Amino acid sequence: MLKVTLPRPSSDAVLRDGSAAIAQAFDDSELPVVALTRGEAETLRRSQPTLSPWLVVVSQVVVGVVSAAFVAWLVPRGEAVMSALYGAAVVAVPGALMARGATSPLSALSPLSSSVSMMGWGFVKTALSVVMLVLASRIVPALNWPVMLATIVVCMQTYWFALLWRGRAR
Repeated sequence: MLKVTLPRPSSDAVLRDGSAAIAQAFDDSELPVVALTRGEAETLRRSQPTLSPWLVVVSQVVVGVVSAAFVAWLVPRGEAVMSALYGAAVVAVPGALMARGATSPLSALSPLSSSVSMMGWGFVKTALSVVMLVLASRIVPALNWPVMLATIVVCMQTYWFALLWRGRAR
């Protein structure tokens, strides 16, 4: 009888069902964990500045008001300006609600509660944004959809600027 031997995969090979092989690869090359002293932790915390979500919400409101002023200068119709302001509200109001929920003391109790809080408030933010968009034509008479949507896009770009601000603060 003919016997065939197949080569065994190395421990760093990625197998479809071989999560044990992946774990073994990380166990072999894992660096030791070193606990930080209080001073080292404080230095690390100072080198990684946090950005307040309230600063992002305020900057969204400011960008929305500037967009509405630009629309008022470009198209001197009240409906277009109201559409721009409502577009800013579609971004800023749910963002403020999420910032309030995510920064509450209950969300800081543990990493699990923080994760659940972020997911839950993210869902609330998305749902409120959708509801505000559905109700837009009822709330703003003679709604100008292109102006509102353009303002939403401009206000949402504030998140990118927040990332840049955080990167420059280092």
